[in-house]
Amino acid sequence: MEPSMTASVATHDGQTMAGEAVVPVRPATSPRRHRLSIIIPIYNESLNIDRVVARIQSVTLPEGVEKEIILVDDGSNDGTSEKLEKYKDVEHMTVHHTMLNFGKGTAIRVGIRYATGDVILIQDGDMEYDPDDYPKLIQPILDGQADVVYGSRFLGSIQNMRWANFLANKILTLAANVLFGGRITDEATAYKVFRADVLKRMNLKATRFEFCPEVTAKVLRAGYRIHEVPITYYGRSIEEGKKIRWYDGFIALLTLLRYRLFR
Repeated sequence: MEPSMTASVATHDGQTMAGEAVVPVRPATSPRRHRLSIIIPIYNESLNIDRVVARIQSVTLPEGVEKEIILVDDGSNDGTSEKLEKYKDVEHMTVHHTMLNFGKGTAIRVGIRYATGDVILIQDGDMEYDPDDYPKLIQPILDGQADVVYGSRFLGSIQNMRWANFLANKILTLAANVLFGGRITDEATAYKVFRADVLKRMNLKATRFEFCPEVTAKVLRAGYRIHEVPITYYGRSIEEGKKIRWYDGFIALLTLLRYRLFR
C-alpha cells in the first residue's frame, strides 16, 4: 500500500486544511522593460533646443518604456553649446560637443555610439516635428511588427512645406521605391525609428543630410521591415533656421543611386 500523502493549505483566516493538494502560485510575469534612445543632432538651435527638450521630457511613453535623451552639439556657434551645459548632469541625458560642424549624419553616428536603448529614434533639434507622435512611432517595434518605423508626413498632416521641398521629397521617395523595391511614402522624413541592433550593425558613412537616403537604401536592401505611421509636420523657412539646401536633395538622389549600383 502506498503511503498516503496530505498537504496543508492556508484558508482565508490563516488556518490550514489537511488533505488538500497545494496549488503553487506563480508570480505574475512583469512586462518587458524597454529603453528609447532619442538622438538629437543639433547645430545652431539656441532658440529652439530648450523647447524641444521640454517637449520630449513631457511625452508619456507606453507602460514599461523609459527614455534617454542624447544631445549631440555639432559645433554650434550661436550659444547652443552653452545652453546644453545645464543638461549634462540630468539623469538619462547625455551631452556631446564637437569642436567643428561636421554635419547631421556625423552627429547621428556619434549619438548611436552613446545610445544604450533597444529602440533608437532620431529627433531634429527644431520644432518641425512633434514629439507627441513618439508613442505611435515606437509601438510597431514594441509589438514586434516592424524593425524600422518611418513617420510619414504625407500620411499625416503637413503645414508650411514649400513646393520645392514637397517635389524633392516626392522624387526621393519614388527613387527609393524604384531602386530598392520599397513601398514607402516619405523617404526623407526626419522621424526614423529603429530596433537598436538593426541600426548599430549598419556601417554608416553619412556626414550630412545623406543619412536619410543611406539608411533607407541599407534598410531596404537588407530586407528589413519598414512600417509607416502618420505624423504631424510644420515646416520652417531658411530665415527661421532650416539648414537643408537644394543641393542636399541632389546629393540624396546620388546617394540612393550609389548604394543601388555599388555595395
